[in-house]
This record gives sequence, C-alpha cells and structure tokens, in this order.
Amino acid sequence: MKVAVIGGGINGVMTAWAFARHGDSVDLYEKGHLMSATSRASTKMLHGGLRYLEHGHLALVREALQERSWWIRQAPHLVRPLELLIPIYRNGERAKWLVGAGIRLYDLLATGSGFPRSRWYAAADVAESFPGLQRNHLLGAYGYWDAQMDDYQLGLWAAEKARESGARLHEQSPVLRLDPTTGEVSTAGAGACYDRIINVAGPWAEELLIRSGVTSAYRLDLIRGSHIVVSGRLEQGCVLQVPGEKRILFVLPHGEETLLGTTEVRQESTEKCAPSDDEIEYLVGNYNRCFREKIACSDIIGSFAGIRPIVASKTDFSAASREAVIERHDKLINVFGGKWTTSRALAEAVITKSQH
Repeated sequence: MKVAVIGGGINGVMTAWAFARHGDSVDLYEKGHLMSATSRASTKMLHGGLRYLEHGHLALVREALQERSWWIRQAPHLVRPLELLIPIYRNGERAKWLVGAGIRLYDLLATGSGFPRSRWYAAADVAESFPGLQRNHLLGAYGYWDAQMDDYQLGLWAAEKARESGARLHEQSPVLRLDPTTGEVSTAGAGACYDRIINVAGPWAEELLIRSGVTSAYRLDLIRGSHIVVSGRLEQGCVLQVPGEKRILFVLPHGEETLLGTTEVRQESTEKCAPSDDEIEYLVGNYNRCFREKIACSDIIGSFAGIRPIVASKTDFSAASREAVIERHDKLINVFGGKWTTSRALAEAVITKSQH
C-alpha cells in the first residue's frame, strides 16, 4: 500500500515508522523541519497524566503509563526515570487523602511497567530533598515516578528508525491540498496519488482540511503551553498545586538548569506561538509561592511555548479531551489530538483504521 503521512511531529514520525514496519511504501511530508514545532515544545515528560485521573480518563492514563516503559526500553540514552514530589500543605488545594488516592490509582494502572511505586515522605525528609521549599504548614509529600526525555533528540531518533525501515521523510515540503477521493496530495513541487493519506499535522490538521474543502465532524481548540528556564540544578522533580485552580505546575531538572511549566492559554491561530508576559508572571508567581528563594523575570535564561491541539466535537463544544480521535473519509484518515507518550500506540491504531 502507498501511504502519505502529513506532519513531521512525533505522531507523524511514529505513524510513518509504523506503516514502514508493516511493509508499506511511505512518504512523510513536513512543512518545516522534523520535530521543530509542538513536539519540541513539550514539558520533556513521558507520563501517564496524573491530573487526567480527576476527569476519569483511566484508559488513557493506563495506556500512557505502559507506553512510557516502551520508550525507556528502546531509547534509554534519551529517557530516564524521574521521581516527582507533590508537596502537601495544610489547607492545600487538594486534601492529603485525595492526592494519596490518586497516587495509589496511578500505581495500580502502572502495574507491570517496571517503575518504582510511590511513597509518602515526612516533612523533614522533604525539607532535605528540597531545602528551598516553603516549610510553613508543610505536612509532607507524595513521591511518584514518571520518565523524563529529550523530546527533540528522541523524535529525531524515531525519525531515523523510520528511515531505516524504508520511510521517505520530506522536510520543507508543505502540503497545499489533499483529495480524499483520489488520494492526491498536492505540494508546491508536484502532486502524487496514494492509497491512504494520513493527516496528522497536529495544530495544522484542521487548516489543511479547510484549504482542501474537506468537512470534519470535529474541530480543534488550540491551547498554548508555555515554559521558562532558570539557572540552578535539581536532582528530582516537583509538582506544585495551583491555589484556586485544578491545574498543576512542574518544576523539573533540565540539564544544569530548572524548567518550569506549563500554562494552558487559548491560542487564536497557529502563528506566533510564544509565552506572553502574563504567562511568565504566572509561572514566576507560583514558583515564588512555594519556594523560599524567590526568582524574578530577570532570572529567566530561556523560554518556549507550544500549541496543543485539543479535540472538540462540533456538536458539543464542551466535550474537549486529550484523547486522540481518528476519522476516516474515503482514502483520508484524520488524526486529531494525541499525546507525546502514546504516539506509538496511536500509530498502530491508525494502521488498524486504514485496513477497514
């Protein structure tokens, strides 16, 4: 079968690799450079998504927890287990028992993944691990495990595996239009016909359909996630609960520096994705609320932002989810949403959809 994959982020790369492994002829088209946009602007975590448990997405969390083990087995030079602490304060956003219940469920869903189980740390132990953490009203912390990655290098590693399997990866080759009936993919240079077209262009997937005159049952909400980098090295990660919100923020080791993120702000278009002043102040403020040694905007040595495409039904705009949706139109398969961690499993699901 002749397959065109549109999009050179992690979901596109993994989809191209999967089809190539199955013996198909694969061309991947990327409008810029591989792994140069959303997939490079992640929080650098391969994780199940502890917060998704509050929304009942048990299947998504379990799949992701199992998939992170695949990544660490395949590329241990680019992925490592990382313990994260969730400090629990008296009168905090979530009660100790509630966080503990979520952590135990996370452990249960991770059964067989090979990761250590979570544990409770007394306040004195937390102060030793994170001496800069605010200690007033600190009850202790839950420690749990996920995996940290170099998202850019890991994506390029996967791209090389796709090439080795026979996929042809075309960079700086934007797709102008596609035709679900004929299977034609039009680029600036020429056009070619395929048995299957996989539209996995991330935030740009809906724009391509509009240009091609193709209707879909779904739309994308574009959500910007911003991060900042400050000096100072951490040995383990920390998860901060944000007062008055259900969100959490990560404070993570990032080489010899520290990474803070992420925000969730609606992005009106795919253009000019960068952290806003408000987002930077939000990250700095929440860090300063939990750490004794304060930082200022002038201490920031780097920042970046990425767009996450969140799937919403056109008939129910409130039904947004991090779970991916796969939609078939003749020879065209649209892939909306998806997570870095589950990109391999998503690629296999696309292959299954293409065979029916």
